Amino acid sequence: MTLAPPAPVPCPRTVETRIAMSQTQHRRPSTAGTDHPDGARPAPGRSPSFFFNGHVPRRRGLVAAVGALFGFALTVIWSHQFVDRTVAGNVAGFLLGHDAEATPIGGVLAGAAFALATGVAGTFTACNIAVFSALGPLAGQPATRRGRMAATLRPLALMAVGAVAVSAGYGVVVALVGTGMPQFDESVPGAGGFSGRLIQAMVVYGVLGAVLIWFGLAALGVVRDPVARLTERLPAAPMLLMGALIGAFLIGRPFPLFRKLFRDAAESGNVLYGAAAFGLQALGNLVVMGVVLLLVAGLLGERLHRWFAARPSRSAAVMAASMLAAGVFMVLYWDVRIFAMRDMIWYPLAPWVR
Repeated sequence: MTLAPPAPVPCPRTVETRIAMSQTQHRRPSTAGTDHPDGARPAPGRSPSFFFNGHVPRRRGLVAAVGALFGFALTVIWSHQFVDRTVAGNVAGFLLGHDAEATPIGGVLAGAAFALATGVAGTFTACNIAVFSALGPLAGQPATRRGRMAATLRPLALMAVGAVAVSAGYGVVVALVGTGMPQFDESVPGAGGFSGRLIQAMVVYGVLGAVLIWFGLAALGVVRDPVARLTERLPAAPMLLMGALIGAFLIGRPFPLFRKLFRDAAESGNVLYGAAAFGLQALGNLVVMGVVLLLVAGLLGERLHRWFAARPSRSAAVMAASMLAAGVFMVLYWDVRIFAMRDMIWYPLAPWVR
């Protein structure tokens, strides 16, 4: 009678290995529905760029809605009479030491001082609300204080170059063409009418608003970053572009104090004066934003750095919301609400607006 061989005894090491592997698989977290540690969803086939950092916020629909609603809310409560005349007018008067609107511009030096002062004051007007959308891309600087300051000043310098290039170029055009430009038109049309300068403002700010909306959607990964390829060859391109947008505000600006400077440059026919005056006003637009950025970098920069580093998608959300808010504000304010101000359509307005 032949006995069957005894069953093989499993190697102790093999048993322990299997147990360890089983426990590891049991403890492994599920990645279903999550493609990034912070819950963000990467965009397939999309490489990171300036306006798109490669991290799509998990609730990008909510981010877009919040940004758009904030821009819309500003159009409802924004009073250009109060901001343009009371706030900006008083700021310019304080900086100049006299009534900026009532006192004539007496000479080139007075014009340069007027341009810089009204540029600072113009930061608080409706068209320059979009300037603060650049705070999003500049957030989340390096952890050291010196690094934060340097990382803040570099993009500001690039923005200044872009802003001055466009605004000074427009100043040359104003000095050459002079009083024949639509923006020179000071006529007040009848009910439902639009002056030449108002039509120019609607076109310019409508285009600028659409550009900012596109940048906001690019930050969310909805559309492609339009300057991604250019940024690969020229890393400074995005901030130069943001500065150019700021300089382009002057092309449509109906701000009363700017119109005074515009008329002075147009009537002078001096291209150097036109370029210098418009360039100084664009620089004045950046002064307040520069101070705000430096204060944020010095006081809150370390906390912001840690907050953004913990979830890179937060940076994308802040940039997208700020760009969308500014873009929606400009489009609705200049291309929709203005019809309501002429009783052509209905638009929700706060009681103090009219």
